[in-house]
Amino acid sequence: MARNFPLERYRNIGIIAHIDAGKTTTTERILFYTGKTYRLGNVDEGNTVTDWMVQERERGITIVSAAVTAEWKGYQINVIDTPGHIDFTAEVQRSLRVLDGGVVVFDSVQGVEPQSETVWRQADRYNVPRICFANKMDRIGASFERTVESIRQRLGANPIPMQLPIGSESNFKGVVDLLTMKAIYYEDELGKQETYAEIPAELKAAAEEARAFMVEKIAELDDDLTVKFLEGEELTIEELKAGLRKGVIENRATAVFTGSSLKNKGVQQVLDAVIDYLPSPLDIAAVKGTNAAGEEISRPAEDDAPMSALVFKIVTDPYVGRLSYFRVYSGKITTGTAVYNSVKGKKERIGRLIRMYADRREDIQEVLAGDIAAVLGLKESFTGDTLCDAADPITLESISFPEPVISVAIEPKTTVDQEKMGEALQKLAEEDPTYIVMTDNDTGQTIIKGMGELHLDILVDRLLREFRVQANIGKPRVAYHETITKPVQKYSYKYAKQSGGHGQYGHVVFQLDPGETGSGIVFEDKITGGAIPREYIPAVEKGVKEAVESGVLGGYPVTDVKIQLVDGSFHEVDSSEMAFKMAAILGFKEAMQKGAPVLLEPIMKVEVVVPEEFFGDVLGQLSSRRGIIQSTEVRPGNAQAVRCHVPMAEMFGYATDLRSSTQGRGVFTMEFDHYAPVSESVAEKVLK
Repeated sequence: MARNFPLERYRNIGIIAHIDAGKTTTTERILFYTGKTYRLGNVDEGNTVTDWMVQERERGITIVSAAVTAEWKGYQINVIDTPGHIDFTAEVQRSLRVLDGGVVVFDSVQGVEPQSETVWRQADRYNVPRICFANKMDRIGASFERTVESIRQRLGANPIPMQLPIGSESNFKGVVDLLTMKAIYYEDELGKQETYAEIPAELKAAAEEARAFMVEKIAELDDDLTVKFLEGEELTIEELKAGLRKGVIENRATAVFTGSSLKNKGVQQVLDAVIDYLPSPLDIAAVKGTNAAGEEISRPAEDDAPMSALVFKIVTDPYVGRLSYFRVYSGKITTGTAVYNSVKGKKERIGRLIRMYADRREDIQEVLAGDIAAVLGLKESFTGDTLCDAADPITLESISFPEPVISVAIEPKTTVDQEKMGEALQKLAEEDPTYIVMTDNDTGQTIIKGMGELHLDILVDRLLREFRVQANIGKPRVAYHETITKPVQKYSYKYAKQSGGHGQYGHVVFQLDPGETGSGIVFEDKITGGAIPREYIPAVEKGVKEAVESGVLGGYPVTDVKIQLVDGSFHEVDSSEMAFKMAAILGFKEAMQKGAPVLLEPIMKVEVVVPEEFFGDVLGQLSSRRGIIQSTEVRPGNAQAVRCHVPMAEMFGYATDLRSSTQGRGVFTMEFDHYAPVSESVAEKVLK
């Protein structure tokens, strides 16, 4: 099948931002201007294309990332609209893993907000080039200069303003394009007609100054341009565009645009910028992975290269079954062919290939290098798995997700619900890697873990509506961890049992050390001279992995401990894998007791924005919840922002408290930051 567009005319982009910055509204405008829709959807009215779930429309927020494909000026743009709420951060993570570029949307009143920082860091991690869009210029308190400054200060970025707003708040009329030095107005209601005119006299001087700054910043990105600039030569528009494109793709600069998506102003310039400055699949480095021998290999973005693709999202569709979204990095995937899942070591058959349009779909026969699509009917492939050519296998880097920090017990109301619940929970866990289902060994209860109260709320709501499962939900509980605070030198444990005939004998000597925060469990085999035969080492490691699932204080998982197996002994007849596994489990538990174990709790990074008059009350509230204030800052519109660290356990019900103490005018956002030891008095309460 021939391509509709050459590969250099493909753009895979994500719309990323803090909650409520206008991502979905911007995506709606992109679909409208590219001719994909014929009416403008509105988040408040619940009729947008990308927020198609009932829960999204009711709450007016994006919950799952939605993929849509549009065309603009001879280019194909695959757009993923991502959620802004921190509870759904995994959706952003997996989208960024497969995208080539991002449009980061900022609220021009608030500037950089906490979740803007989080998505920016995620994009840094995956090296995703970005352009910025300062949205909501029509709102009271909007300031383009302040937004650009906050991008520079809080994100450590190199923003280059490409436009100046003409007016602001209710007087926002259009923008000045600093490249062409023309004013662009949007006269009609839908903003389809752009009118080019001379720059208003009162903005002339500011525009000249802004253009000089822009030219200087772009010239710094390219050696040839720097020389021309220093020699006083005029740089052409083509040279400036090429220099900026190079800087953006190398992640050394971000072009900043402005407008108001809701008022239909400025989105077309963002679309032009996606084409001008964001990379095509050919502009980014060839994807790297490992072959069967564990050696690093790369795959070029070419249709005739061996096939490699990454599954980045699973959706359970009530009508058609399980949909797997994937990005093809090299080669092509065709309907009816077999592909190899190199992570699971299994072959899969490609049934129906689908071009997704949010929740609507169109059947296609083939997906070529650089494109994003979905496939129906894969049985073994899940998020993070690599699909490739069986004759030339490759395993691409998977996607890592944050750990859940909150859990609730869930039980079905009737026996009929019991059967349905297990299946439904399984399907939801396949879709969302930050949602974990487990059984509490002590109580036999089913426990679901997630990223926050809203995350679990949505999951329970989906159980009820999509899967028709009635269930009772327990109170939310915090995901505590345990660790040690001092090293344990050479702790010896002998497991020996005689029961007539063969006995059981396993002897291990462990050294335990407190690990770095976030290092998890590290097991090292330091056995020399055959003190324990090689074939028993995996059994010891297995025993340790089992033992760390429940600690010695309250049965919480153990983390941040380095365990070294330094010595031991064996018996010619009585030693077995089982004996060494038991020695490892019991030996680790005893050794941990000697390491001054402590309880760790998740600490959340919280930002609260409140009107000035409630500032004192809010500080008092946060202190009473064991909050540690990090910083405060004045925000536009007589508001104050407080940044602080608060234990997760203290944040339950905070939304209600904040609303009642600020007459409903305070807002807060929180995200997981780190685990920290719990004070003795709090630990006593928890362990009771």
